[in-house]
Amino acid sequence: MEDEAIIDLYWQRDEEALRQSDKKYGAFCRQIALRIVGILEDAEECVNDTWLRAWEAMPPSRPCPLRAFLGRITRNLSLDRYRAGRAQKRGGGTMDVLLEELTHCLPSTESVEGQYDANETAAVINRFLAELPPEKRQMFLRRYWFGDSVEEIAGRFAMRPGTVKSSLHRLRQRLRETLEKEGVAV
Repeated sequence: MEDEAIIDLYWQRDEEALRQSDKKYGAFCRQIALRIVGILEDAEECVNDTWLRAWEAMPPSRPCPLRAFLGRITRNLSLDRYRAGRAQKRGGGTMDVLLEELTHCLPSTESVEGQYDANETAAVINRFLAELPPEKRQMFLRRYWFGDSVEEIAGRFAMRPGTVKSSLHRLRQRLRETLEKEGVAV
């Protein structure tokens, strides 16, 4: 079923929208959630919550593209669950590694000013990503948005893992330089 038809079902308040969303984007959303939370049951719960959030958001929202909209909801819910679980038991996992890799590039957002700075930082990062060649942008997003492992990225782009690690390292350095040049405190 086409995205527009699924969105129309949401607008009509037809529960078939949930089934069609799961059929078309369930695996995609589960992959995002599982990479973040690391536990299948938690990932499933995040995906189910995604359908609920989508139901609550439409109407008035009419997202385009639907895949990105659902992916963002899943990612945000999964990060919330990850943080809640992390606060309770202080365990390690994939997200720890990903966040550690980006620690030296991104400022803290502990205050209102920090939140404003985070919005400005997001705009700089978006410009940075837009200027990258498509393959480099995809590598960066596969690692830091989707949480793919270095080995998975290497397989996707037919590269050696060491080459991917080096490329990601250089991209993080360039991001840091771009943020500093734009006046973002790193």
